[in-house]
Amino acid sequence: MVHISRRAVLASSAGATAAAVLASAGSRAHGEPARQAALPELTGHDPVDLRWLEGDAPAELAAGTTWGVPWPRGSFAPDQEFLLATDSGEQVPVQSWPTGRWPDGSVKWTAHAISGAAPRAAGYGLRSGSPAAPDTPLTVRTRGAETTVNTGVIEVAFGRTGEQVVTSVRRGGTIVAKSGRLVASRQDKPATDGAAVVRTESFTGVVESVHVEQDGPVRAVIKVEGKHRKGRHAWLPFVVRFYLYAGSDAIRVVHTFLFDGNEGRDFINGLGVQFTVPMRGALHDRHVRFAGEGDGVLAEAVRGITGLRRDPGEEVRRAQCEGRATPDPATWDARVTSRLRYIPAFGDYSLRQLNAHGFEIHKRTGPGRSWVRADGGGRSRGLAYVGSPSGGLAFGMRNFWQLHPTELEITGASGDEAQAAVWMWSPRAEAMDLRFYHDGLGQDTYPEQLEGLEITYEDYEPGFGTPYGVARTTEMTFWALEATPTAERFTALAAANATPPLLASNPEHNHAAGVFGSWAPADRSTPAKAELEDKLDAVHRFHREQVDQRSWYGFWDYGDIMHTYDADRHVWRYDVGGYAWDNSELSTDLWLWYHYLRTGDARAFRFAEAMTRHTGEVDVYHLGRYRGLGTRHGVMHWADSAKQVRISNAGYRRFHYFLTADERAGDLMHELLDSDRSFLVLDPIRKIREDGPYDPRPEALPVGITTDWGALAGAWLAEWERGGDPIAHTKLINGARTVAALPNGWVQGGNVTYNLADGTFTGPAEKIVAVGSLGSVFGLMEIMTELIGLVDEPEVKAAWVSFCRLYNATEEEQREATGAGWGSLNLRQAYARATAYAAKQLEDEALAQRAWKEIRTGHAGYPEDHSFTSERIEGPAVLNPVDEAGFSANATAQFGLAAIQCLALVGEHLD
Repeated sequence: MVHISRRAVLASSAGATAAAVLASAGSRAHGEPARQAALPELTGHDPVDLRWLEGDAPAELAAGTTWGVPWPRGSFAPDQEFLLATDSGEQVPVQSWPTGRWPDGSVKWTAHAISGAAPRAAGYGLRSGSPAAPDTPLTVRTRGAETTVNTGVIEVAFGRTGEQVVTSVRRGGTIVAKSGRLVASRQDKPATDGAAVVRTESFTGVVESVHVEQDGPVRAVIKVEGKHRKGRHAWLPFVVRFYLYAGSDAIRVVHTFLFDGNEGRDFINGLGVQFTVPMRGALHDRHVRFAGEGDGVLAEAVRGITGLRRDPGEEVRRAQCEGRATPDPATWDARVTSRLRYIPAFGDYSLRQLNAHGFEIHKRTGPGRSWVRADGGGRSRGLAYVGSPSGGLAFGMRNFWQLHPTELEITGASGDEAQAAVWMWSPRAEAMDLRFYHDGLGQDTYPEQLEGLEITYEDYEPGFGTPYGVARTTEMTFWALEATPTAERFTALAAANATPPLLASNPEHNHAAGVFGSWAPADRSTPAKAELEDKLDAVHRFHREQVDQRSWYGFWDYGDIMHTYDADRHVWRYDVGGYAWDNSELSTDLWLWYHYLRTGDARAFRFAEAMTRHTGEVDVYHLGRYRGLGTRHGVMHWADSAKQVRISNAGYRRFHYFLTADERAGDLMHELLDSDRSFLVLDPIRKIREDGPYDPRPEALPVGITTDWGALAGAWLAEWERGGDPIAHTKLINGARTVAALPNGWVQGGNVTYNLADGTFTGPAEKIVAVGSLGSVFGLMEIMTELIGLVDEPEVKAAWVSFCRLYNATEEEQREATGAGWGSLNLRQAYARATAYAAKQLEDEALAQRAWKEIRTGHAGYPEDHSFTSERIEGPAVLNPVDEAGFSANATAQFGLAAIQCLALVGEHLD
């Protein structure tokens, strides 16, 4: 048990700081300072059982691994130390830090990191205590123009300015790699347009800032920012983080680039990371490795000595194939050694994964010579190596085939220095074409655009379908190896590169910690619950498997799923306006994360992780006019003119951040802190506005109190939890209080406006009803569930519970409470979770039964008699055999969220 004083907790609490700001900035509706909730007695909650996400203990890690663990309110102070041990009791060096806090200042989430050099076990126990120290603690120092990280095995120097992001990677004093740089190239026209002349330019990343985010003893994080430049032309901003771990010979890299070009003339035809690798030894002792599919490895030497007309000897051949130094050439058959100069040396290699279904490996002796096809296969795990028995560089990219067109390239291996490149966009692929997919179809006016919306569900507007400001994040791993790896180790490295191992606490612990609102571990204790669990598994499995069946892969697409199905063509509506890519519509991300939380299924985690990487980067603007906004569902991820905070929604990123401590996910949430400012720039109802030109005033912005505010509140909640800018807590609480104080709370109509300075709402004094079915299905219900559990705000709770009770209530009940009926509302199955929440809060069994009736009726979702099985479609009706079922992404997400939350809130009433 850990005991800390109230004073110590409050002094370290982000909540205390935010509460002080709120007390000085505003009032409880009209002037009274916020009440502090009673501080609970702090008690330890350990040990916590940790297991590898994919099951068995991995042979290798991607440098190390970092994971998050939640704790019940009051468990630990922010400065609590943690001890990690294997199931057998062996202590493991671990670095720990808080990532989220409860309002009382106690730790809500912690992050923990171990090195790939740490003792490996199938399971571990995490508890309070002094951690074991690594044999050689990692160190970080900054001197002059370099920041250097020493893991005890490798020393990596980062340039603080200039084109060399990494100046050198040393192992035992020997340079294994140097001149690490970011490269990009563009052309002014796509070759597919048949242009006679295409002008190309090459750019190199130039460092503008280097920040040490962590400096050991187990884990170091170096954040590098800059732009790609050629002369005075600077574009394509980048944020690259390098992760190093004590005792490890690897560097994990998380690379983000932002597109700030003109899609009409900037066609990226190459985007990559390159290192120079000094080559040592004879050409026949220089090795190349490529990971194929499964456990497959292509293992070759720059100058091969197998398969020759004359045999150098069995031991010589075996040594070269295994990557060991060959015996002294004086011991070989002289008929070989006297003719070595006649054996071609292949210094250039390329593994090209230009689509999700096939890769090819080519090699050549040098520039100006033809490429020779070496081999090919289906889906490469995305790892290569170049070096010799005295050391070399392994380099790879995660989701290599999923994020095609990609490439791993080695050039110059027959000379003094080779170049090793990870191409996130292969120069051998067609150039990236981000232009809008149609010419506007004459939709030059708002009335015409609204007509277009009626037929294709696409909300088109000239100039709005721009990719300016979208981003993409890619993960890579580099190993500075002391020797050419054995086939077994290279295979293990490839596995770690493709699926970085992750430790995780189980659903039971995570649920007991009280995080993420209303959910509970999967429960099959009764026939009715088992039947519903089967349905939840079926819809999840169907959408997960559709990704591969429909090839939803590619640099800009991987991670997303499609919105709606076309049963006539047996395809998803990939080419029909607003029915194509889902772009988080109706909280698909939330559904995937809650499915993982309650099942602990590794496949569910990886599905949700890929979606979060995509939706948080590609579907959101990080630069430019629409910064802070996301794009509604469409044929292209940035096509639709509806730019909205409901899509950029930080609430969709919180799961990934807290479960993995991923710093990029933290960036994405933090950059949305001021996304309420977007209402100064863009009128969200411009096409139907009837009261004259849009004239936004900071003190009276047209921010919606449901869909809009719920998304904004997600960013503020995350910022408050993380101990960030106090304005987040101020706006979060002020918004909830002032909406609750409106005559009709969350269904108040009339001219309700928002004050940008403090997050308060004002509106008419009379009761006016305005309610829409989409209002609460973009995370508002989940955010409010969490918020009410965090703060002592009786008026807020009462107003929210009233809304939840009334949405699916009778018109008479609605009229009695709000002065009017709410009309013919949609998505009633989705709002069953609102009914369940009210039932739980009011301890109302009749409401609980009503919630289950709403689930079974399945309005705008899946009724009780809906088929949860799929049908196999094959033959000439389809291009490839596929499964078909009566599911859509939106209905599935809302059915999933409603069922999950009803099980957690009123599961005892399901029969």
